[in-house]
Amino acid sequence: MSSLSQVSESLPYIDPPITDTERAKAKTLIAQHLPSDYLTTPHPSLPPLATVEFSNIASQEIDRVGAGQPRQGGVDVSRYEAPNEPASDSSEEVKRQALRKAYVASSFLSSRTTNLHLLERFGKNAWLISNSQAEDVLRQMERELVRVKAETEHINRARKIAQEQARGELVGLEENWKRGIGQILEIQVATDELRQLILEQRRNAARPGS
Repeated sequence: MSSLSQVSESLPYIDPPITDTERAKAKTLIAQHLPSDYLTTPHPSLPPLATVEFSNIASQEIDRVGAGQPRQGGVDVSRYEAPNEPASDSSEEVKRQALRKAYVASSFLSSRTTNLHLLERFGKNAWLISNSQAEDVLRQMERELVRVKAETEHINRARKIAQEQARGELVGLEENWKRGIGQILEIQVATDELRQLILEQRRNAARPGS
């Protein structure tokens, strides 16, 4: 069976590299067949984009960022600060508000102190476990990378061998094609010369006295 039974559109180990002029012509031909909106309009064969629904807060933030407006507000950290003691002659409502703020600040600081103690006690081990898991993922990805690289090299090596084996056949076919074209041109030239000779003889035969 011929080694060219399978058509290959790319023969990098046989075909010579194209010139800049040829590349520019190819790009021009490709551009002529592309629609004017091909950079902004998805191809019809692609599935439609998934619909994403944002919450009102997320939509407002997206609109703000899109408009280039600065961020306003945010978390009011003053509520977690120890409030100033109200004056002795303050109303009961003012004192109640101050007590409520003090309770919020105390709860926050108590929770923060608990979290810091937990972080001091268990944070190191959690960090080491997280690093170990990340290293496991990294090693797995590195093994996958090595496998893909080996597979790619195997494919490229097999392609190179197949093309090198077909080089002789391709060169022979190209030479035969060139010789065939040359023979066709020679036959056409000879046919034209013979036609001119026949016409010349007919004109000579048609002259009076010949």
